[in-house]
Amino acid sequence: MIIYKNFKTAKVPDVSLKKILLAILSGVMLSAAFPPGRLEWMAWIAIIPLLKSLENQRPLNAFRLGMIAGLSHYLTLLYWVIFAVNTYGGLDLLTSTGILFLLCLYLSLYPAVFSVLINFLRLRKYIVLITAGIWVSLEYARAELITGFPWCLLGYSQFNFHHLIQICDITGVYGVSFLIAAINVLIYLLIFNKVSMIGRRDLIVEAATAIPILLICLIYGGYCLSDVNKGQKGKEYLKIAVIQGNIDQSVKWDPVYKEETMKKYMALTKSALNSKPGLVVWPETSTPFFFQDEKEFDEDIYRVSKESGAYLIFGSLAYKTEYIWTYYYNRAYMASPDGSIGGYYDKVHLVPFVEYVPLKYVFPFIHRLVTAAGDFSFGEESGLLKMTDTTAGALICYEAIFPDLARMEVKNGADFFVTMTNDAWFDMTSAPYQLMSMSIFRAVENRRPLIRAANTGFSAFVDAYGRVIAESDLFTEDVLIRDVRTDYDRLTFYSKYGDVFIYLILIICLIKISRELWYHLKKNKRYQ
Repeated sequence: MIIYKNFKTAKVPDVSLKKILLAILSGVMLSAAFPPGRLEWMAWIAIIPLLKSLENQRPLNAFRLGMIAGLSHYLTLLYWVIFAVNTYGGLDLLTSTGILFLLCLYLSLYPAVFSVLINFLRLRKYIVLITAGIWVSLEYARAELITGFPWCLLGYSQFNFHHLIQICDITGVYGVSFLIAAINVLIYLLIFNKVSMIGRRDLIVEAATAIPILLICLIYGGYCLSDVNKGQKGKEYLKIAVIQGNIDQSVKWDPVYKEETMKKYMALTKSALNSKPGLVVWPETSTPFFFQDEKEFDEDIYRVSKESGAYLIFGSLAYKTEYIWTYYYNRAYMASPDGSIGGYYDKVHLVPFVEYVPLKYVFPFIHRLVTAAGDFSFGEESGLLKMTDTTAGALICYEAIFPDLARMEVKNGADFFVTMTNDAWFDMTSAPYQLMSMSIFRAVENRRPLIRAANTGFSAFVDAYGRVIAESDLFTEDVLIRDVRTDYDRLTFYSKYGDVFIYLILIICLIKISRELWYHLKKNKRYQ
């Protein structure tokens, strides 16, 4: 896609207001494609205004337009960070706003690099696939670099498009992102072909390549979904109850309300025991104290399991002291029917600036934020909670957006996922909707059911095909009970091999970029 052809001699206009507005439009459309709105179709055209704005622009201007698109996207998508850091982390409003802006500046570098690369590459053939490949390669970089932040990758917008997302058991969410980006580029070429400098014959080839790939993915999705209800007799099921306590974040850690909180969870749990569940799940940090030290309520928790014969998974804070140091953990405990703790899992992927402060020992000014934000330690064990006949893979809150964590749990023997979260500190923002939608993909990628227990919602049961079977409302007390299939033993291609698809895309894009750099080096030598 030769959008800017001659770096030295071509006379091109500076960034105009129209170009800036097009870039902003792209960013806003990208945000609108994600929950809580019902505009997921917008993802299929959201990149087009950005591509249009990049026509005949200098590389530096392309970078600026990419940054503008990124900022308009991430500021409107992640505005809830202010609530999270200000309310939960205890930082003042000005600092919280600054953290949001710095985070969005960093994330905007990825669409900016995308804009420069497609502006720089001499794409005559396979424009659609290479451009889409660059987009998803940068999504993968965003998910892996520094602490990793794969929040609302383009493919996540299609969580309700069940026929499309089945391809995730092969490609992961990046396969869906690739398809959406490819269709964006194809539509752009069809509308603005005169500018793109691609011949009609080449355009037909591009369409004949991209459209069949999309159709094949949809046919595959239909095939997977047609198999959902076949041969269900004789399968193994576990009745699971999810308890949503709806504890107000403002009083959650107030010692005065500790007894009231536990009474509420006990009452809701007892109401669920009439259905004779084999497992009861409470949300993240559902016990507002250090369970390992608390003698007042631990017998009540053990009694629930002993009298009902059900396992109980619940969240609590924990700590470990070594010499003069104390390490704090965000932990999921599992109480067994024999009246003991049958296992626990410490959260391994913490939330930056909420549960820990990155680089706090390197930069003194960052270290001062620890008194306001959390200071938790990373867990070391895999998130497996083993029961007599089945095994749960635990994912605590933010961990549900990291595919590798879920994939490794399945490879190690998880039969289903238990996701525990406390979304109360998001308030009534879009974050609970977004986090819920991303969690669905872990079920599809690994063909394992997912059970989600949230303090204030959304609690849910998701089947192995990404369909939400039951879901609570936000900020309500609720008890959800369902039979969950636990005998899935086949590992999907994605579970076995992970992100092979994106590795292949990365290699192709790196080869293309390297060849382009070599071409320009030779060209510059010729003019010297």
